[in-house]
Amino acid sequence: MSGILVLCDHAGGAFKPTANELLTLAGTLGGPVFAAVLGDAPAATLGGLGASKVFQAAGSFGDYAGAATVDALEAILAASGASVLLAPGTYVAHDALPRLAARLGAGMATDCSSVAMVDGKLVGTRDWFAGRAQGQVTVNTTPAIASVAPNSGPKSESTGAEAEVVSVSWEAKTPGLEVLETLAPSTDGVDLNTADVVIAGGRSLKSKENFDGVIRGLASTLRAGVGASRAATDAGIADHSEQVGQTGVTVAPSLYIAAGISGAIQHLAGMRTSKVIVAINTDSGAPIFEHATYGIVGDLFEVCPAIAEAVQALD
Repeated sequence: MSGILVLCDHAGGAFKPTANELLTLAGTLGGPVFAAVLGDAPAATLGGLGASKVFQAAGSFGDYAGAATVDALEAILAASGASVLLAPGTYVAHDALPRLAARLGAGMATDCSSVAMVDGKLVGTRDWFAGRAQGQVTVNTTPAIASVAPNSGPKSESTGAEAEVVSVSWEAKTPGLEVLETLAPSTDGVDLNTADVVIAGGRSLKSKENFDGVIRGLASTLRAGVGASRAATDAGIADHSEQVGQTGVTVAPSLYIAAGISGAIQHLAGMRTSKVIVAINTDSGAPIFEHATYGIVGDLFEVCPAIAEAVQALD
């Protein structure tokens, strides 16, 4: 193997958790591990997470810079000589990677929960049939490309080492979109994507006022991220950006509290890798209890405030 190249996303001068996850994963596959950095970021620090060399392309790469991402990654792949490209399963990667694969005539596996090298070929494991089954996809080309779902694997502690940084020049070949305005969601809470504790509520909360009072209230006490089931977001009691599940956000916190969520397979696909799952539901037969570490059969309107009161008493 000539090397594994990892696309390392960053924002605000800091690398996102997916950079750590993918570099950690790449280190288990054998062969040298390289990092690809688009734009201005502290590239050398990725040496502490296992990158032996970092290939950095200068330029402006915004949220909708799919065309520029394709062009820059093509140049970085050529410069690195890597035979495998791993990228986080974000909407930017979903836009850029298929176009890159088509340009290179390369095979691609999307939204993998894990990848491995088998007989010199990249094999990705991914969910099928709305998470009801898992299957494997073998990529027979070189380079082989795969996107990996965020929060799918462990992270490493940085050793503090610094990697060699190679500047890569690239040419814009494809016209890009013109971004007229960017509206960022406003939130004062903990980022759901990186939260170590997540409190999620379901449709049984019945109203936005109840959701805000019970779920956000408990989340504030626990300094936790706020999640919701699709039923809750479809009902308008929580924001769609907070939806956890197959068509929403995938989370893997140390503690996941599911309040009033029945446990549909689509929701489980987004949180089943949580280390500890606490389910609160009045229905003892709810499917969520089959996956919970701890189950509480009770009214969430009574249980959640009781948890908050108990935590506050410890302060």
